[in-house]
Amino acid sequence: MGNSPSRNLEAQKREQSGITYFDRGTITGKDGRRYDRFAIQTHFVEVGEDQAELVRKYVLPLYQPGDVLAFGAKVMAMCTGNVRTKEQEKPGFWARLLSPHASETTAGIGMHDPYKLQLAIDMVGAPKVVFAAIASALTKPFGKKGVFYEIVGPGVAGIDGFYYRSSFERYHDLALINNTNAAELCDELEKKTGVPVVLMDANDIDQNQLGKGTRFPLTDAEIQDALADNPSGQGDELTPLILIRPLKEA
Repeated sequence: MGNSPSRNLEAQKREQSGITYFDRGTITGKDGRRYDRFAIQTHFVEVGEDQAELVRKYVLPLYQPGDVLAFGAKVMAMCTGNVRTKEQEKPGFWARLLSPHASETTAGIGMHDPYKLQLAIDMVGAPKVVFAAIASALTKPFGKKGVFYEIVGPGVAGIDGFYYRSSFERYHDLALINNTNAAELCDELEKKTGVPVVLMDANDIDQNQLGKGTRFPLTDAEIQDALADNPSGQGDELTPLILIRPLKEA
């Protein structure tokens, strides 16, 4: 496996056909297959933008036959309007009661925000969230992590936003929810652009694959290998589109 890509962005920065991207280097998978990865910089994508147009504008000028695209789940949520605002969320009894006692280790990142906790309750119900919070708190002294999300499920784990420390003010009052029809979205995107797509919710800890197109050529294990060091980087880099170029054996 390769190491985490250096965040010396100026050294990685490239421009081609008017597109700015960052060369994240070559990574070698467990099976010995190697991949080049290019993190493509976009503008800040707003709610309702056309995901196919993003691919046409930013990806096709760099695309070569055999390349595949990892499309960021948060940008897809913005494009499809799978978002909630604080105006739409009204923290109820359980959200107000539990949020002051939540922490990143007991109830998930950002769950100390009553709006985000209320969104979780809206998605899976108060009984499950309350049980998850209690179970997480009880198991914390024994060093067990991730109990909260094990119970509430990946939908809640995929919530992003309502985060006052975000470098983008837009996300202070907006939450994004991962799409549940990922494979369908990937197929539609490939049909419109000709680029095979996998939808990824990636961070420095996990490379969570939400779904891929029917004709996507890489296996799930190869996708994880190609993205193991999180080439998408941090959100403020505005690089939600990762062009993966499998290398032919010498």
